[in-house]
Amino acid sequence: MGKVKDFLEKKNIHLSAKRYGIDALGAMAQGLFASLLIGTILNTLGTQFHISFLTEPICRLGDTEYTIGGAASAMVGPAMACAIGSALQAPGLVLFSLVPVGYITNLLGGAGGPLAVYVVALMATEMGKLVSKETKVDILVTPLVTILSGAGLAYLVAAPIGAAAFACGNAIMWATELQPFLMGVLVSVLMGMFLTLPISSAAICAALGLTGLAGGAAVAGCCAQMVGFAVMSYKENKVGGLVAQGLGTSMLQMGNIVKNPRIWIPPTLASAITGPLATCLFHLEMNGAPVSSGMGTCGLVGQIGVYTGWVKDVASGAKVSITPMDWLGMLLICFLLPAVLTWLISLPLRKMEWIKEGDMKLEL
Repeated sequence: MGKVKDFLEKKNIHLSAKRYGIDALGAMAQGLFASLLIGTILNTLGTQFHISFLTEPICRLGDTEYTIGGAASAMVGPAMACAIGSALQAPGLVLFSLVPVGYITNLLGGAGGPLAVYVVALMATEMGKLVSKETKVDILVTPLVTILSGAGLAYLVAAPIGAAAFACGNAIMWATELQPFLMGVLVSVLMGMFLTLPISSAAICAALGLTGLAGGAAVAGCCAQMVGFAVMSYKENKVGGLVAQGLGTSMLQMGNIVKNPRIWIPPTLASAITGPLATCLFHLEMNGAPVSSGMGTCGLVGQIGVYTGWVKDVASGAKVSITPMDWLGMLLICFLLPAVLTWLISLPLRKMEWIKEGDMKLEL
């Protein structure tokens, strides 16, 4: 066992929840952002503002023509796989070999492709690292092992994993349609907490394909955490903290939450309120890229995702037009209510000294 452990250490293979469950998931979300999400945004910008170089095809594959955004979105599998490999500190040849692995896996995984890519990319990366630089023909052996192990595993498990993820996401969305109040609370609270924890809520939403009302509840929960913490901690962190948390991530507060978990109560309760308001009152739906459901106000990606969903629904005839009520719902659910509710809920907690001055101070 000692020799095996030493060999794995030498190969930089660490069987840890942090590396596989936090680092890899976070990187996967970045890969999704840099391909599918950016591609969707580019297509929307081109269509809405009539930008010809964004709407005209730049390449063709078989009978399919691709715009810049379309081509970027089509590369989501390779982008996710390479991002995961980078998080696992894969050597160059392993990292580059993950491009075909991610492409193959995403195709075989279908609608649940992101989760399949996550599983297969983890395994292919570690297999490639095992043989990396162990032979004199490393330039042949490492890519062969990485690609063949990844493609073989994808052939065996990508479709079942993808189907399972798709079914799970559909079950959540179906339950939200059936019980919008209860599921609005549950999805909003959980996704908001996932966003603040060192776990990627964006990757979870993408893996489950979370859209529709459930996606809207996820957006509400994530916004409640980000905007809530930004406003609640303004006295300690000023404008820098407002921007860093409101447009960056509430994960910055994780260290302070460990010290005093009670500071997590106001934004979490706020998400329990805004979630059902999103699903029951405003019928806020996320019909853009599923990854946007877990982004909250980070770079306004959640709001851009909701808007691209509106545009898509109007184009398909599922929605007649974008109404003032749509814009009011987004403004209230994503910005105003999280700010006001979190601040109000925090007041009695401060009076009881559950939350004290300096508890949310960030080192910016």
